[in-house]
Amino acid sequence: MAFGERLRLARLRAGLSLAALAEKATPKVTPQAINKYELGEMLPSSSVLVGLAQALGVSLDFLMSNQVTALDGVEFRKRSGTSEKERALVEAEVIDHVERYLAIEDILDLPERPSDLDEITPADIDDLDDAEERAEWLRDKWNLGGDPIPSMTSLLEERNVRVIEIDGHDGFYGLTCHVKRPAKKPPIRVVVRRNVNVERNRFTLAHELAHALIGECKHAKPEKAMDRFAGAFLVPADHLKEEVGTGRTAFAYKELVRLKHLYGVSMWALLYRLKDVGIISEANLKSLFRTPARAWLKSEPEELNLDGETARLEKPQRFETHVYRALAEGIIPPTKAAGLLRRPIADVERAVKGQQ
Repeated sequence: MAFGERLRLARLRAGLSLAALAEKATPKVTPQAINKYELGEMLPSSSVLVGLAQALGVSLDFLMSNQVTALDGVEFRKRSGTSEKERALVEAEVIDHVERYLAIEDILDLPERPSDLDEITPADIDDLDDAEERAEWLRDKWNLGGDPIPSMTSLLEERNVRVIEIDGHDGFYGLTCHVKRPAKKPPIRVVVRRNVNVERNRFTLAHELAHALIGECKHAKPEKAMDRFAGAFLVPADHLKEEVGTGRTAFAYKELVRLKHLYGVSMWALLYRLKDVGIISEANLKSLFRTPARAWLKSEPEELNLDGETARLEKPQRFETHVYRALAEGIIPPTKAAGLLRRPIADVERAVKGQQ
C-alpha cells in the first residue's frame, strides 16, 4: 500500500477533510498539496511528514511501511450502512496490527508457511443443511472429534491463521482476508474480530471461518449459512442431543445457562441451535420472542467471566508470545517490545521479570 493510500486511510480514519487536516498540521501545508500526496503526485518533506503523522495520530511507521501492500477480500458484511470513516478505522487498525505481527516474525526469522485454510477451496452449497455438513466435514478434517471447542482462537493460531483483535465500531464484528505483501512474498490469512464478549468473540471467529470454507449459497442468505456453520461447529448436533435428549418441551433457566457455558455461545445462539437440530420446534423458538427472553438479544444473561478460563483461552497469544521471546533472548530492547505491543515499558518489563 503506497504512502498516498496510507495517508488517505489515516485521514479518513481521523474523520478529517483535506482542509481540516491542512489546518491541523504543523508546519502548515495546503489542502491541494495533501491531495497530491494522496494521489501519489508528490511526496512531503520530512518535517511535513512528521507534522501530518502527529495531526493524524498515527506513527511514521504506519505511513511509510511497505510490509502490507493490500488487504484482499475485505467485506463489511455486518452492516450495509458502514461509513467511509468506519471502514477506514477498521482497515487502518488491521494494517497496523498485521505490520507489527509481520515485523516480529521477520525479527525472529520465522519460516514462511501457509495456513491450513489456504489448503481448502471454498465450496458452493445449496442450503443451510449443507452449511451444517460443511462444519462437520471440517471437524473431521481437523480431527476435532465431537466435543466442545475449548478455544477458537488457539484452534486458528495453531493452524497458522493470524487472529487479530481490534476495537472497531459498534456495527463491526469481524472479517477474514488475505494480506498481500511485496517482493513476491506469499499472502497471509488473517481473521479479525472486534472484542465484544467471550460468547460473541467465539461465534465471530466460527462465522469468519465459514467465509473461508463456503462460497455461494443458492437457497439461503449467505450470512444465515455462515451462522448455521458457526452454530454447528461450536455446538455439534450429536453432542447436544446427548446432553439434553430429544423432543424436549421445556427447559429450566439454569439448564440453559449450563449449556451456554459448556459450548461457549450466547443464549440465543444456543436456542437457535436447539431448533436447528430438532430438539425444539420453530414455533417454540418464535414463542420466546414474546417472553422476557427477548431481552437476551440485547443483554446476555450470565455472561462468561472475563477473568475465567474460557476468556483467557480466547485471547490471541501468538503475536505476544513472539514479542516476549525476542525480548527475553535479547534480540530486541524493551522499548521496541513496548512499541510492538502498544503497551507501557513498565508493563512489558513486569511481564518479563514477574512479580519482584
